[in-house]
Amino acid sequence: MKKVSIVIPTFNEEGNLQLLADTLLKEISTLPYLFEIIFVDDGSTDATLEILKTLNKSNSIFNYIKFARNYGHQNALKAGIDNSVGDCVISMDADLQHPPTLIADLLQHWEKGYIVVYTKRISTESVGYLKKQTSKLFYKIINILSNLELEEGTADFRLMDNKICDIIRNAKEVEIFFRAYIKAAGFKQIGINYVASKRFSGQTKYSFKKMLNLAFIAITSFSVKPLHFAAYLGLTFAFGSILFFPYIIYSLATGHAVSGWASLLVTIVFFGGVQLFVLGIIGIYIGKIFQQVKQQPHYSIEETSLHELNRFT
Repeated sequence: MKKVSIVIPTFNEEGNLQLLADTLLKEISTLPYLFEIIFVDDGSTDATLEILKTLNKSNSIFNYIKFARNYGHQNALKAGIDNSVGDCVISMDADLQHPPTLIADLLQHWEKGYIVVYTKRISTESVGYLKKQTSKLFYKIINILSNLELEEGTADFRLMDNKICDIIRNAKEVEIFFRAYIKAAGFKQIGINYVASKRFSGQTKYSFKKMLNLAFIAITSFSVKPLHFAAYLGLTFAFGSILFFPYIIYSLATGHAVSGWASLLVTIVFFGGVQLFVLGIIGIYIGKIFQQVKQQPHYSIEETSLHELNRFT
């Protein structure tokens, strides 16, 4: 019988865990697979860990990994994948917006030979206007400035065959954005649509700032287009400045040259800003090189219930 690992990053989700656990058990009980469910506690400060320990004691299908501190959602995903032993891994969030009822469909497509089965969130009227627009902007920026084509609404709710999971386990990149990383890996992939449920409890952990940070990670990890953009920007202004020479020569020749500090100051500030912008882009790439050279671990595990002897029993 095939084995399936379900990986769920959690951060301050005490109000969702019991309902999520009950819903998962209900959905997988009729499926012809062996399951393990791995919760990754990403440095929660509420009662998340205590609830996970209770779930583990009540049923060995539930396991947990506790980080020594908060490492972020993407690193929590990697930790769950690194420590999974299933033939495939299903990743999902703990806020109940990723419907467990879709697990059967994910597995059905996997059985048809798809290596990655990802999901695409369909926007509904309940989704706020600002949320919709920022989401569209997020994917538009990534697709324009990277070498990838991410579909709007794709999420970290997906099924990954062990072929992909092995690639992720061996990944050495300091900053990983899985939506782009898995897309770039290739293989046979398919997307299925879903309507997200409302968050049962708590607040979303993905603010606009975090989404913007993810966009920067995706763009700078999979493309050098920003560097090309900076070079073209510099060339544009360099050639543009040549247009001033005829005016300068004419002013000097006719004696109409006007001395003034305002125009000079504006020019210096403007080009100074452009230089800082270009240097900032270069600095991001140099910073990524610096972090990569240090080879710091993606996470540190303080405590876990995972043991080979009780897996899939």
